[in-house]
Amino acid sequence: MQPFYVTTPIYYVNAQPHLGHAYTTIVGDCLCRFHRLLGKEAFLLTGTDEHGEKILQAAEKAGKPPSVFADEISARFAALWPQLNIEPDSFVRTTSARHEECVQWMLQRVYDRGDIYFGEYGGYYCYGCERFYTEKELEGGLCPQHLVKPEYISEKNYFFRMSRYQGWLRQHILDNPDFIRPERYRNEVLALLDSGALEDLCISRPKTRLAWGIDLPFDRDYVCYVWFDALLSYISGLGAPDGEVFKKFWPGENLVAKDILKPHAVFWPTMLKAAGLELYRHLNVHGYWLVRETKMSKSLGNVMDPLEVIGKYGVDAFRYFLMREMSFGSDANVSEEALVGRINADLANDLGNLFSRVLSMNAKYFGSSAPQARELLPEDTALIELARTAVENFIRLFSRARFSHALESLWELVRGLNKYVDATAPWALHKVGDMARLATVMAVPLAGMYRVALCLSPIMPAAAAVMFAQLGQPARRALAADALWEWVEPGVMLAASSALFPRVDPLTPAEDASAARRSSPKAADQAAVEPCACTITHEDFQKLDLRVGTIVAAERHPDADRLLCLAVDIGEEHPRSIVSGLAEAYAPEDLPGRQVVVLANLAPRKLRGKESRGMVLTAEGGKLALLTASHPVPPGGKVS
Repeated sequence: MQPFYVTTPIYYVNAQPHLGHAYTTIVGDCLCRFHRLLGKEAFLLTGTDEHGEKILQAAEKAGKPPSVFADEISARFAALWPQLNIEPDSFVRTTSARHEECVQWMLQRVYDRGDIYFGEYGGYYCYGCERFYTEKELEGGLCPQHLVKPEYISEKNYFFRMSRYQGWLRQHILDNPDFIRPERYRNEVLALLDSGALEDLCISRPKTRLAWGIDLPFDRDYVCYVWFDALLSYISGLGAPDGEVFKKFWPGENLVAKDILKPHAVFWPTMLKAAGLELYRHLNVHGYWLVRETKMSKSLGNVMDPLEVIGKYGVDAFRYFLMREMSFGSDANVSEEALVGRINADLANDLGNLFSRVLSMNAKYFGSSAPQARELLPEDTALIELARTAVENFIRLFSRARFSHALESLWELVRGLNKYVDATAPWALHKVGDMARLATVMAVPLAGMYRVALCLSPIMPAAAAVMFAQLGQPARRALAADALWEWVEPGVMLAASSALFPRVDPLTPAEDASAARRSSPKAADQAAVEPCACTITHEDFQKLDLRVGTIVAAERHPDADRLLCLAVDIGEEHPRSIVSGLAEAYAPEDLPGRQVVVLANLAPRKLRGKESRGMVLTAEGGKLALLTASHPVPPGGKVS
């Protein structure tokens, strides 16, 4: 099976990471998880672009050497990805020795093939884009991206014979309709090629003007143009030209926003062709995230901070919203109101309600044991067929970068499952004692819920892990295209309830200010709390193995009224048996499915004859409360 490889743009480090960076990288992560779900090996590459005039200018403004400035901003990008549940396989920095070696290898290779020459050029140079524009490309004499008048510069430089490949590139795009997708961007590139605007590409900058870059191997008085440098990250991060990972995963796919279409659709494929390397398979181009129909911009103060959003609503809800809200290729509006609307409509009302009602009814009617389906009636087979169609469409659309359409297809199944429960009325069957039919009408939605959890696992990995635990199923990594339906194994113990996605409301400005006041040191000083009994060292804290777990079963202790016996999944082969004094605050039937924080390396001990292997953490403040995560976390997630 062909491995899957996808890259994000190599992000420029002249500013902090924002929603646009988060979106593209989340898309890449979801694509890799999706292809692994189909049984493929997958590889995600991202990184930071750290050369060029804009970096030098930003560093000078910050009063720092460019290397120090690049280190700081690059580290912020790298630190953001784990917080968004993104797992890149390679994080490339264009200042790394490995990347520099690849760039110089590529430059020498193209130079030796006769496609790089020395010449003098005069043109309109935009410092924001760090590139020359022809008069045809300017709009009213202004840079089309920055809307400023470029400076006319004439200097001697090295040029790549890009115009030599214009006819070849045009024909390649025509012969491969999905080389650039969606189609609108394919047509845009063809129009550019047909306009005759393609010229040779200036690929150097004299060190007298810019020394912050990679030296040309054939002339040390010049550094490489930042775009020729950055594009090669897509192969240097795989160990090109001779690395085994490069041989295994190249060629792959690129993910970009529409503002960098030309470098990726024209510069990059002609560079690869000139070097005699295989072209990438697909260029996937997305639109802008807009705030009130305006592109997000730091200068306008309308940039959404992804960390602030996930702090309020959780990582998985944020990932779902981005994948669902934007029709890939088009612009999309983003707002807190839209995010809350998606959470409440799709996740709370549809998916969360489905899990809550089905698991609660199954607990009531079958003691949380998965029932065995009996004879299938037409309404059952219709639902199974709906599930097969929905999952087939989800796989087909997601693989073609039509993410919002894929999720809409999946939600046809979610809504269909809810309608099925309403139509079959399990409560009425239980009332008349028709347990054979009741077993079927509970088994059908449980199997459908597992299909939904599998499909959602690339987008919402933490929430999906909780869904798998609630359904008593392993977090299986593969979904065979020819196995789009299977029953939940009869007799498996399921959660007695589910509270995956509670409805939420956005904080008002007054509530935000109130929360800030409550968390301030002054407010803490005024609160009536007991002082800490002692202090511990950092080394003492590191000895604690704190993990997030999911309660999969709970029952009363046979010999102690205040104790409950819990089975808690903390990511090990078998759930932990933990005895906890929760009985006065919680009924055992309300606990399965809840996430808790467990002290996992507490020495085992017996409580009234029952062994307890760990401690569930609680807080006391009038009423006992379980400590939990603000959003679903895979069982075994470390607390630090």
